[in-house]
Amino acid sequence: MTSADDRDEMWARRAGSFGSHARAYAEHRPDYPAAAVRWALEPLGGSSLGRSSLEVLDLAAGTGKLTAVLVAEGHQVTAVEPDEKMLAELVRRNEEVRALPGSAERVPLPDRSVDAVLVGQAFHWFDRDAALPEIARVLRPGGVLAGLWNYGDLSVPWVAEFDRIGHDGTNRGVSDVDQVMPDHELFTGSARATFPHVHRRTAETLVATVGTQSHVLVAAEEERRALREQVLAFLRARPETAEGEFDFPLTTHVKRMTRA
Repeated sequence: MTSADDRDEMWARRAGSFGSHARAYAEHRPDYPAAAVRWALEPLGGSSLGRSSLEVLDLAAGTGKLTAVLVAEGHQVTAVEPDEKMLAELVRRNEEVRALPGSAERVPLPDRSVDAVLVGQAFHWFDRDAALPEIARVLRPGGVLAGLWNYGDLSVPWVAEFDRIGHDGTNRGVSDVDQVMPDHELFTGSARATFPHVHRRTAETLVATVGTQSHVLVAAEEERRALREQVLAFLRARPETAEGEFDFPLTTHVKRMTRA
């Protein structure tokens, strides 16, 4: 039986596994649909129809998958990321963005300094007891906190089968958005929405995407190789994915709350 200490150690290894693979992460992870970002920021207005831009913190920004969408929407973005290699890749790809080392538990920004805090595919790594008050600290009153998560669209049969093969089960655990990003006394107006999204892939690049997931990154090389072979064989056998490029169907889940 795995002890709590062993589980905690593995979780820490997974959380710290991305930096050595920052370029692959930037190349192969999906971005986020603009519609999801606009909905997240809807209580504040936004810049999509000519309104003034917002000051947005992309927290645990990784290599900037969400940062780039926010910049394209016309917002003033500060990206904060604890892993120096991920942050360096973000800067390489988003030179105009203010990028700072820091974490959700220790945000390197002054009190009440941003209109919104957005978190892409990272809330499950936070110490939420420490992170939620810290996020509230840097938000202006009425500011928005939103978490975004991309998941394969499991209503599509081949995607559901692919998900079963390519994941270890823990990703399903973090798909309970209210558990991962709980309501909190410092925030009000909790709301959720989902948005269709796609990731343009080939069989080989979708295998590469699986290879950027933390449970794969920390596995032994023989396990990684076996998983890659299994996933590629599955994709080669499916008419939807056997040859050339295809759209991998995703669902983007968003939860937003307002700073009280």
